[in-house]
Amino acid sequence: MLDRICLILVILGAINWGSIGIFQFDIVAWIFGGSDALLARIIYTVIALAGIWCISLLFRQRNEIIEK
Repeated sequence: MLDRICLILVILGAINWGSIGIFQFDIVAWIFGGSDALLARIIYTVIALAGIWCISLLFRQRNEIIEK
């Protein structure tokens, strides 16, 4: 379950980065009141931690990932 939550957060982070790259629009900053807002920084940190967790998916056996 943790793997799926982290993967969803990483996907949301990728969508946010895509919107920054294509439209120069930061969705997280827009929703939470700017990129320097405390809540926005917490969201950025949680997404970064989810990305670090997802690195472990690269090194797991395929059967182990499917069973979870």
